[in-house]
Amino acid sequence: MNPAEYENLEAIEAEHWYYSGKRRFVRDWLLRVRPPKREDLLLDCGAGTGRFGQEMEPFCRVMVLDDHEEALKLLRRRFRADQILSLSGDTVPLPDASLEYVTALDVLEHVPDDAAVVRGFHRLLKPGGIAAVTVPAGMALWSDWDVALHHFRRYDRDQLRALFPAASWEILHVNYTNVVVYPAVWAVRHWRKLRRKIGRPGTAARTEDRLPPAFVNASLRSVFVNMARWRLPFPFGVSLLLVAQKK
Repeated sequence: MNPAEYENLEAIEAEHWYYSGKRRFVRDWLLRVRPPKREDLLLDCGAGTGRFGQEMEPFCRVMVLDDHEEALKLLRRRFRADQILSLSGDTVPLPDASLEYVTALDVLEHVPDDAAVVRGFHRLLKPGGIAAVTVPAGMALWSDWDVALHHFRRYDRDQLRALFPAASWEILHVNYTNVVVYPAVWAVRHWRKLRRKIGRPGTAARTEDRLPPAFVNASLRSVFVNMARWRLPFPFGVSLLLVAQKK
């Protein structure tokens, strides 16, 4: 990501409905499918500011991984040095089968070879270990914001499933999230494309960079989190969540 994105996250993610809601339902799903024990070890990949890892520390041991210096500076404020990993080439510097959990919140879209990253998750997890990932969904929503965030792709459900083949993984849950706001997001992003096409791009900030009024923020977070807990398969959404267990 651009360095300024880490500043945006640090300033807004503690309370913003989208960021706080995403952390909440990922944590809820981990507790649902395999409640962590204090001795279990979780690695949060692409940890960014480290807030998700910090929120998991009451449940298990936590390590955090990132390869951007801007993120590593923020991680050093929240974690001990022995909890922080910097990516060494393409390999996470941990032994095979050393983890009970791997999480990657909006990470896979940032890497050219997402399948290789998931194979790395499989190497790191013990048999029965859990991987939880979130990714942006729907190429129909591709916009200048994806470009600014250095995304390679947005996913549909089948594409995300394909990264976790049945020979190696049992998929425990996969579904679209952030469903209710999809029509508004689609409209705004296509409107921005139209304005750029006619030479009037505008300077509107992303809603993810602004904290809504308290009541609106709380309401959006409640809907976002509660719908992400459902097993009912949604046909679309702004994001996807997948939880899988290593065979």
